[in-house]
Amino acid sequence: MMPVTLAQVAEAVDGALHIPDQARAPQGVFEPTVVSDSRQAHDGSIFVAIPGERVDGHDFVAQVAGKGAAAAIVEHPVDAPIAQIVVKDSVIALGRLARYNLAARRAADGDFTIIGITGSVGKTTTKDLLHALLDELGPTVAPFGSFNNEIGLPLTALHVGKRTRYLIAEMGANHVGEIARLTQIAPPDIAVVLKVGVAHLGEFGSRERIAQAKSEIVRGLAPHGTAVLNAGDPYVAAMARIAPARVLWFGLDDTRQEGAEPATTARDITLDDLDHPSFTLVDADGATAKVTLGISGRHNVANALAAATVARACGMTLERIASTLSRVDRISAHRMAVSRIERGGAHFTLIDDSFNANPDSMKAGLDGLAAWHAQDGRQPYRIAVLGAMLELGDTERDQHRQIGAYTVGKGIDEIIAVGNRADAHFDALAEAVSQGARERVEASGRDGVSIHWVHDAAQADELVVSAAANHADTVVLLKGSHMSGLSALAERWSK
Repeated sequence: MMPVTLAQVAEAVDGALHIPDQARAPQGVFEPTVVSDSRQAHDGSIFVAIPGERVDGHDFVAQVAGKGAAAAIVEHPVDAPIAQIVVKDSVIALGRLARYNLAARRAADGDFTIIGITGSVGKTTTKDLLHALLDELGPTVAPFGSFNNEIGLPLTALHVGKRTRYLIAEMGANHVGEIARLTQIAPPDIAVVLKVGVAHLGEFGSRERIAQAKSEIVRGLAPHGTAVLNAGDPYVAAMARIAPARVLWFGLDDTRQEGAEPATTARDITLDDLDHPSFTLVDADGATAKVTLGISGRHNVANALAAATVARACGMTLERIASTLSRVDRISAHRMAVSRIERGGAHFTLIDDSFNANPDSMKAGLDGLAAWHAQDGRQPYRIAVLGAMLELGDTERDQHRQIGAYTVGKGIDEIIAVGNRADAHFDALAEAVSQGARERVEASGRDGVSIHWVHDAAQADELVVSAAANHADTVVLLKGSHMSGLSALAERWSK
């Protein structure tokens, strides 16, 4: 965080400073870290006590005091020897403190740029690629994992200090108005919109409403800010009309009218046997460079183009962009992460893409599984372990059936749809995946596809280990919503 006094923190969050007896309040200017997890508190931290459904941060104020934390932001005074700033709403206070911190960084010496990223899919991967690129140009702060909401974004913004050159702010939304509030905390100088898909369709009601929510990042641009838009998505391309100033374009396809400004794109895309894309990167000026991504998945080419467009706008050469993209071989956990697993005497390759799922990302993961060693003549035994997709609205069952059918159509050998014994709705969605797969098998006459509907990750574990024991070359894709528990299964396998 930028240098600050305790009184300035209290003023920034519109709080009342309360210093109990025996509390040691910081004197003068200090540079605190701000945390909402008591386990991360240490000497000089500011702890934000957030009441949650299961855990109330106020119960841990005394604990962070014992760790030497400088102060706590609370909604009511706590019996603990620590300076406390009492506010009406600690989440709102967290956002106000982040906004204060970013304003202080803008007012300080040296250039500072905020890049906001949104989209139905690809936000975190694009953030990871862009972080690698911009870190070559100057100290860059980016969220850990997928910190993209009213708590995660401010916590990330509070890592910005006096030497920070770039802040990458990932912005997600389940409702109209959420991204607008995030841009009030961190008004972006550059706003990236990747795609308007059907994630959270059940919350929004229509793709048009999703587009409206995503467009808030463009409306929230700082004066004279730059919009970076996907030319291949008509919902995103339409946002150019509300951009306050410059628009830059990227994409593999182009839905705009003929004669539109050039976009950063990719030509001659090929995949190697491990599903790593190679392509010719072409910038808006027509300059080219060869890229081989260090991460898997053809769908990540579009994410790389978005990151490259921002990096070019920030002054990075095309050659340096290509070189850096080719070196990035690890992104946030549970996103197309490849590892070799030994389990119960069986061995298999794991493609862990279990962080979350919607129809677009589910198909992208299945495409990656289908492409695994497809070029070298090997035919691994391919298993798709699929969990349910949530927040898809009235068409959710049909969309799950379509994913089951799509999986069969990609030539996958074994399909394990994972439900939940304790949640009938979740279990029914997994059943729909298996139903769609069976219907596609019957319609196509394809033989030899094993289809399972199971009710917990333990059953999926047993099926995968059994299949891997019987097939020397087995590759497994894990893909499902966070609630499916598949990420826990990946962690169990990796121990």
